[in-house]
Amino acid sequence: MPRDIPVGNGRLLVCFDRDYRIRDLYFPHVGQENHVGGNVFRLGVWVDGAFSWVKENWHKELRYEEETLVSDVSLYNDEMELHLRCRDLVDFHENIYVRELEIENINDHEREIRILFTHDFDISGNDVGDTAAFDPESGGIVHYKGARYFLINAYVDGGTGLDQYAVRQKKGEFGGSAVDAEDGHLSGTTIAQGSVDSVAGVTTRIRARSRKKLYYWIIAGKSWEEVRSLNRLVKERSPQSLIKRTRDYWKLWVRKESPPFQAFPHEVVQLYKRSLLILRTQIDWKGGIVAANDSDIIHFNRDTYSYVWPRDGALVANALDQAGYPVLARNFFNFAADLVEKEGYFLHKFNPDGTLASSWHPWYENGQVQLPIQEDETALVLWSLWNHFVMYRDIEFIKPLYRPLIKTAADFMCKYRDRETGLPKESYDLWEERRGVPTFTVGAVFGGLTAASLFCRIFGEEELAEHYRKSAAQVRDAASSILWQEDLNRFSRMVYRDDSGKYNPDNTCDASLWG
Repeated sequence: MPRDIPVGNGRLLVCFDRDYRIRDLYFPHVGQENHVGGNVFRLGVWVDGAFSWVKENWHKELRYEEETLVSDVSLYNDEMELHLRCRDLVDFHENIYVRELEIENINDHEREIRILFTHDFDISGNDVGDTAAFDPESGGIVHYKGARYFLINAYVDGGTGLDQYAVRQKKGEFGGSAVDAEDGHLSGTTIAQGSVDSVAGVTTRIRARSRKKLYYWIIAGKSWEEVRSLNRLVKERSPQSLIKRTRDYWKLWVRKESPPFQAFPHEVVQLYKRSLLILRTQIDWKGGIVAANDSDIIHFNRDTYSYVWPRDGALVANALDQAGYPVLARNFFNFAADLVEKEGYFLHKFNPDGTLASSWHPWYENGQVQLPIQEDETALVLWSLWNHFVMYRDIEFIKPLYRPLIKTAADFMCKYRDRETGLPKESYDLWEERRGVPTFTVGAVFGGLTAASLFCRIFGEEELAEHYRKSAAQVRDAASSILWQEDLNRFSRMVYRDDSGKYNPDNTCDASLWG
């Protein structure tokens, strides 16, 4: 995930690149819809008649405050004699992105400084039919299309709000609002439609060797009134209060458990906590655990990793359980239970709202009908769910999942096997590159069927538990006789069946063999 700073709350996710530019903004799901899509939201500075975008000639240090999802970004420009210190966050409760920008004038003279923010939205993933308009009631700029609204506003500490703005078409005679910004003076155009962008500016005077704070925010909502209402909340409560409460919330969240950290260096402990916080930014409020949110890959194959793979989600849910965050794991299992096909398997991947995502796995190939699945995805959800139950014994949570998820998936895994050997039938490997009988998948199916057997036992269905146990044992024994390579002292990566029905091994040494 080559995004240096993601901040979010499960509904609104904002991602920065290494040059401290907003490149992705997702709402109302993490990973769906991206309203920036790799475009660039720039930060610009005008002082003493000179203008600079924060990229060239700036020294940048991008970090987070410890134990929070609040950024700590330092920006230096020696030529301009300016130091900017920024804190970015998404409020933990409301869909409000906030930036605190502390401007330090390193010069020996009082100076007028203008800070400019550009906004290059492609609302709902495209730039057709967008509108950008100055809103006199809020004093901000609103970008909208359909049921997606984004209100942008700012003020300098002391009460001065936006004093410059412009909205324009991106691909017109003048090249969009970013060009308008570079002389430090904005045109003041109040509305544009089609493919549009905007720029907003705030002016302040800062004494020699002094600092002043500026606050900037973007509000996401589904109506004009909703974003206006949240804008009033920001002004009434103050951006400072939102920063404080969000900082306090994430410190409380990441300190919820008390692992035995005494044996580890401070850097290792902080890396563990940072990993948990970053992971949290990639989890949607509906329970989907998204692989990654980075739009740059669109330039290579016109698709992204902003999807939920049941395998990845199951492994992450297991890690969250072990870290002491069972609610996030439960949300994932509930999400998964709604996705399982009536026959008992999971398809390739899903959007964060639960709809089926794009795929390259065919239903029909070489004249044959086939299931376009990676069977390890089905199996690992049951394996992870059993490990969750072992840790938390939340029987009332498991009960509604028992029949529609556990038994249905286990029945499928029992049936989707070769009658002669007991091995699972062919499916795609976890790398999504090869179709056959991968060792990783075989191990996952053994684990999934074993989990189903144990669930049946605690629910009093001994006969069914024994059926699943025997099926798991047959899978294990077949793996030992067919996949194990005595001369290599390890398993094959996978086996393929040729036209004669004989299994042929692929003995490539592969990281997936850990499974």
